Amino acid sequence: MEYNTTRSKMLMPEYGRNVQKMVEYLLTIEDPAVRLRNAEAVIELMGTLNPHLKTVEDYKHKLWDHLYQMTDFKLQVDSPYPPPTPEEVFKKPQRLPYPQEHIKERHLGKNLTALLDKAIAETDPEKRQALTQLVGYYMKLAYTNWHKEPVHDDMIKSELNILSNGKLVYETGGYRVHFDTRSNFKQRNNNNNGGGNRNFKGNNNNSGGGNRNYGNGGNGGNNYNKNRKFKNKNK
Repeated sequence: MEYNTTRSKMLMPEYGRNVQKMVEYLLTIEDPAVRLRNAEAVIELMGTLNPHLKTVEDYKHKLWDHLYQMTDFKLQVDSPYPPPTPEEVFKKPQRLPYPQEHIKERHLGKNLTALLDKAIAETDPEKRQALTQLVGYYMKLAYTNWHKEPVHDDMIKSELNILSNGKLVYETGGYRVHFDTRSNFKQRNNNNNGGGNRNFKGNNNNSGGGNRNYGNGGNGGNNYNKNRKFKNKNK
């Protein structure tokens, strides 16, 4: 019995041990034509075992690259694609610089800074005031997302004046952002004592009309008693 500790290392485990053995057998074939024919058969098998690779553009090229990797780049055949090198396959991507910027008002986001700069740099008075109103409306939306409560125009005007160092003056009125207090509909529905409810258990607290109470404690509607006995009319 063979143990994994005595077997060769699987360079691409997603193809399985049997494919790895076939690839190792390719290295022992001396005839180049026979080696190429067997390599093409292994490529077809690899494509059958991984049909999702067929959705990739030029998937045959990808399978040949995998075949070379499984032989540790030792396979020598006249493949339709140039053999890859270890430097190309295992090349590490360049490190992306992480933007380190200080945001004064983090709860309003980074986009607000760009909007403020654009509004301050505008020379046309009408366009500048229009941008100021848009910035104020955006601040209302951001405020309701964080605080979950209505926001007053005077507070937006004061905060915008501080952020722009007095260069932008927000005019109150116009668009209004209202916070919907009906966020927890389930809890609100459970506390509703109005009519039209169907209560399958006794509910002494429900006093609404038109209810269907299938328990023994309901006060509204017609009660249904499953233990009620029907008299025989023939007696």
